[in-house]
Amino acid sequence: MTPANHSMSYLNHLGLICAAGQGAEAFWQALVAEAPSGVAPERWRDGRELHLGRVRTELPMPSGALHLRSRNNQLLAAALEPLQQPLQQALARHGAARVAVVLGTSTSGVGDSEADWQHWAAHSELPATHDLRRQEIGNPAEWLAQASGAQGPAYVISTACSSSAKALASAARLLRAGLADAVLCGGADSLCDFTVAGFAALEAVSAARCRPLAADRSGINIGEAAALFLMEREPAGPGAVRLAGWGETSDAHHISAPEPSGAGAEAAMREALARAGLRPADIGYLNLHGTATPHNDAMESQAVARLFGLDLPCSSTKPLTGHTLGAAGALEAAVAWLTLKGDGRLPVHHLGGARDPALPAIRLVGAGERLVAAPRAVLSNSFAFGGSNAALVLTRDD
Repeated sequence: MTPANHSMSYLNHLGLICAAGQGAEAFWQALVAEAPSGVAPERWRDGRELHLGRVRTELPMPSGALHLRSRNNQLLAAALEPLQQPLQQALARHGAARVAVVLGTSTSGVGDSEADWQHWAAHSELPATHDLRRQEIGNPAEWLAQASGAQGPAYVISTACSSSAKALASAARLLRAGLADAVLCGGADSLCDFTVAGFAALEAVSAARCRPLAADRSGINIGEAAALFLMEREPAGPGAVRLAGWGETSDAHHISAPEPSGAGAEAAMREALARAGLRPADIGYLNLHGTATPHNDAMESQAVARLFGLDLPCSSTKPLTGHTLGAAGALEAAVAWLTLKGDGRLPVHHLGGARDPALPAIRLVGAGERLVAAPRAVLSNSFAFGGSNAALVLTRDD
């Protein structure tokens, strides 16, 4: 039994929504299914057909002022629903001023502004509902604080695809510093022209379902999601999952390309292990950043092979969800959380083709593969533009 103290960061409750499902159980079943789901083809507004990780269920409309009603916040509202009861208990236990909000995002409400400008192009006027404040980076934290009743620190981290992994680390630091007693933490990003066009300009978008580590991989599928945890110092019960360690490094190598050797990625993983007090051999599963771009997969597989060898079960779950950008770190922490709470089954790596023989032959989880029991420690990677690297180690108590 791990003793609870001021340095503990338990991820006691989870809410999520993404293309692969809404809620923990639906998402888990998609992760361990033999065939991939979630990401699907659709015709984008510029006429191209792309595979995208769109949430296709009806979303709740956020409460509050007009400038807080964005699709990003709709996704957050859906993720917040299963957390309402434990959140209210935390507010009663700690007081609203001791409950914080820390989120990651890269788009905030940009997609809503895009729709307004399309209306302007067609009608020579902006709609009456237009409000640029929807796309402010801090907007999701402002809404979530109001919707949840949390009155502690509330802020957003925006470091591209490492944003919400870093938000979880930041939340843990708030607890350890005594600045909060509970934190709503995670991330959200919604599909918009800005990201699709931006990655397309970099020739990094795949029209087909993405194929991480495959020989013919051709880029990412962009997705949208929200994932939220209620983090506290005390475990909610037996088998609780905690954020045991995190590592954050910066390559400062290139504005969009990762450092080719994976040195920064490896350093982040080593830092996360050291903070958790674990060795590489203690990790039972690794969730890869696994974007299916040539450069990311090459550097990440090298870093993983150097640190863990070739026997650690690994998978990328982005063929199911798409790359959810600022939400990816929290969503894939949810993958780790569910794996720790599972029955030994592991998230499947849907290769979608022959493996790239030029990459280290790290062990990729096949359909139906399972361990004797759920692992006790897992690691999740998130890497971003500008060489912003984050690795999270999650562990399960006895």
